[in-house]
Amino acid sequence: MMYWLILAVAIVAEVIATSALKLSDGFTRLWPSLLVVVGYGTAIYLLSLTLKVIPVGIVYAIWSGVGIVLIAIAATLFLGQRLDTPALLGMALIVSGVVVIHLFSQVSVH
Repeated sequence: MMYWLILAVAIVAEVIATSALKLSDGFTRLWPSLLVVVGYGTAIYLLSLTLKVIPVGIVYAIWSGVGIVLIAIAATLFLGQRLDTPALLGMALIVSGVVVIHLFSQVSVH
């Protein structure tokens, strides 16, 4: 259970870093640029810890799926991005896929 929490924190760190990447303005603004480096460093480190126990295919599917949806939400709330119906439908399918993997996958977790 702890490794799933670590994966969740890794995803949040990656979402924060990616959001700050837009704000860094091509790494020309100091504080957002530092947040990018720290956020991605934290995310990758925590991700590596989860791979000790959870299979890489499962980790990456959840990492990318949840990350895509959270980035879209963050961009909508904080960066003024607007999502159309096809984008929302696609993200709903991504979330559905993550749920199916998490609930029904028989891939063993060490």
